[in-house]
Amino acid sequence: MGIIKKIVERATKSKNPDSKRYKWDMARQMCGHHIKYVTEKRNEVDEVIGRSGGLNIRDDELLVFASADVLMRCKIEEMQAWELLSKDGVVITAPDLEHGGIERTIIVYYVYYR
Repeated sequence: MGIIKKIVERATKSKNPDSKRYKWDMARQMCGHHIKYVTEKRNEVDEVIGRSGGLNIRDDELLVFASADVLMRCKIEEMQAWELLSKDGVVITAPDLEHGGIERTIIVYYVYYR
């Protein structure tokens, strides 16, 4: 039964990045990945803002946790997220509830396991 469910979910996966379903599917896909490092563009330079952490879902929020701190906390339905072409990470743009609600864009790079 598990295989059939996965096939049906993949076949009916939302392709509209503005839909609630797409955002929740993306959040679930990111959740549980281990973070190698997180960057943010500051003064036209990508700066590393955190290392070694994880992505988690709490209620209706996505939490990016690295360097023993919450780097970003956002409502899943308000975020825009897309995978890097290499599949080694994800770009997240959203109002950051952890830092006063300002809109931020961060790039999360996953730990690569062989």
